[in-house]
Amino acid sequence: MPDARNGPRPPDASSPASSGDAASAVTDLYRGHALGLTRLALVMVGDRGTAEDIVQDAFAGLYRRWPRLRDRDKALTYVRSAVLNRSRTVLRKRRLPLRVVHQPPVWSAEAEALVAEDRREVMEALHRLPVRQREALVLRYFGELSEEEIAAAMRVSRGTVKSTTSRAVAALGRMLEEEL
Repeated sequence: MPDARNGPRPPDASSPASSGDAASAVTDLYRGHALGLTRLALVMVGDRGTAEDIVQDAFAGLYRRWPRLRDRDKALTYVRSAVLNRSRTVLRKRRLPLRVVHQPPVWSAEAEALVAEDRREVMEALHRLPVRQREALVLRYFGELSEEEIAAAMRVSRGTVKSTTSRAVAALGRMLEEEL
């Protein structure tokens, strides 16, 4: 109902129209991006169940905040940032090194062994990087995001993304060379 002094009022979070809009919008976003965000969380935390929980929590948070979201076109950026923040929290609480077990596609016994070993080494090296460097690499090369999208997700400047990614690639290369 309009207010004579302040113009139309925004929909109340509990109103049926607002709830329906939020449910529809968040559901559409979930259908389009949940798998990719789960993969992002999985690479960050290394545990599928935890990764799924992180993504569910991020979307639940988006739904709760939908009526107060200033720019709904940036909802994906909000959810991506929430996934990264929740991943950081899990890693801080875990405080134990991650043991990654990755299952590559099977071509032959020899190929499977070689690919499995290479991926294991890369994943172990990736998890030895500082969290911010790992995030930058995962978002850039796994998530295939632009520098601007990474900056928005990590809440840093584009220059910080460039330098962090460069340092991470160099550090990852050094770690992998040491293992040879």
